[in-house]
Amino acid sequence: MDNKEVKCAVDKITVPKEKVFNAIDKGLKTAEQNRKTKKKKFLTGSAATAALLGMTIASGFISPTMNKVLANAPLIGGIFQAFDDSMGIELVNQDAVTELNQSLTKNGVTVKLTSAYFDGNVVSITGFVDESVEKGHNEKGEVSFDINFDDDKGDNDRWTNGKSTDIRKVKGGYNFQWKMEYPYKTIKDNFTLPITIHNINGIKGEWNFNILIQQDKYKTLAIKQEKNYPEVGVKIGVNQILTAKASSSLIYEVEKEYKNDGIYIIKAIDDKGNVYRFGNGTILSESQKEDRYYSAIRSEMKKLKTNSSLLTFYPQISVADPKVQQKLNKKSFVLTSKRSNFEMQVNFIKKQGENLVIDYQILGLPNELSKHRQELFENNLQSAFLLVDHKFLDKIDPENPIPPENHSISKNKVKIIDAKTAHFQSVFNLESEQKINNFKLENTILQFDFSTFIEAKELTPFTVDLQKDNK
Repeated sequence: MDNKEVKCAVDKITVPKEKVFNAIDKGLKTAEQNRKTKKKKFLTGSAATAALLGMTIASGFISPTMNKVLANAPLIGGIFQAFDDSMGIELVNQDAVTELNQSLTKNGVTVKLTSAYFDGNVVSITGFVDESVEKGHNEKGEVSFDINFDDDKGDNDRWTNGKSTDIRKVKGGYNFQWKMEYPYKTIKDNFTLPITIHNINGIKGEWNFNILIQQDKYKTLAIKQEKNYPEVGVKIGVNQILTAKASSSLIYEVEKEYKNDGIYIIKAIDDKGNVYRFGNGTILSESQKEDRYYSAIRSEMKKLKTNSSLLTFYPQISVADPKVQQKLNKKSFVLTSKRSNFEMQVNFIKKQGENLVIDYQILGLPNELSKHRQELFENNLQSAFLLVDHKFLDKIDPENPIPPENHSISKNKVKIIDAKTAHFQSVFNLESEQKINNFKLENTILQFDFSTFIEAKELTPFTVDLQKDNK
């Protein structure tokens, strides 16, 4: 196939390519949930546009869709291309991105907001911060924002729950993109979003912006169908699918027996074979009635195909096992998981100078630990223990279980004694930053959390008729 034939074939491809971009978006979300700024060398803005056009023209390949995006909005289109944002590219193509030109300089650092879009459940804001930010505390190439939205403060800001930040180095500074899930139950077509940046890389400034967020009206598909899973005490009800310009959102309800169980819809497949992945979701409401817990969730998904008649959902449960505990007034004992077959056989406990050593085995594992599971167990065991003075146990809030300072130890170093028998030792430094004043074994409670060792379980898929309530 010669160059002309290849170009002709490429021109027939619809861009953005959904499978590729979905994989990219999924990877970005996973990395961004850890709230770590990624370091990648990308050109963006006008430089990215020039580079992109240069590469495509030189190779002779310019997709019609991408050509239209770059022709209509070269600056914003280049930014979304650099950030691998398929939704942004699609919305630029539909003229559904608001271009901004708001700029503020505080303490020598200039921040400029360049664009915003709102599509279904996703809000994106892009901007630029100049290279003066490198005078801050971060290493060169790293940019971090202390930020709040909608006049909220600190960690109580619903917009920052699950917010992601992506950074690209450009000439004279850095381009950035914030992506958030719309946090409110009622979706407004137009609203003004206050933004306050308290500091950047430790440089204080209070950069304040008010930007208009808008989207065209979306379509609502009512479904109202449910599936019951009595074996795990769960019921899932699918209520609506909202469809905007470039994406859809699923609204569903979960009823469960155990409050802290995580119920997730991992994917859906329609009757034409199209696969739809889901984001983490925004919790719209939570309530309790007697011994049951209820929540309503709105979760981003790929835009629903208009010719889809059936949709099969694939749910998953992550079991929350209640913590078990034992006072350290015994030389050996067994801790038993309440919702799995796991047990922990404590062989001995001894104090060695400034350290406390606990020797134990995890029982109930189906097979010998692979190298990967060894590493996973070792990592999870470092945070599965809590040593706490029995007098302060009732001071731990179950809803926000922060260990009491100077009366608890949650960190330990794990040593693998025998991987075949899941035999470990955990060593607690009694004189580190975390400590228990006047430590005595007989006054100390050991708490253990089996939850991180219980693998998520796939529930039986269920199918809903998209036309049942809409005929």
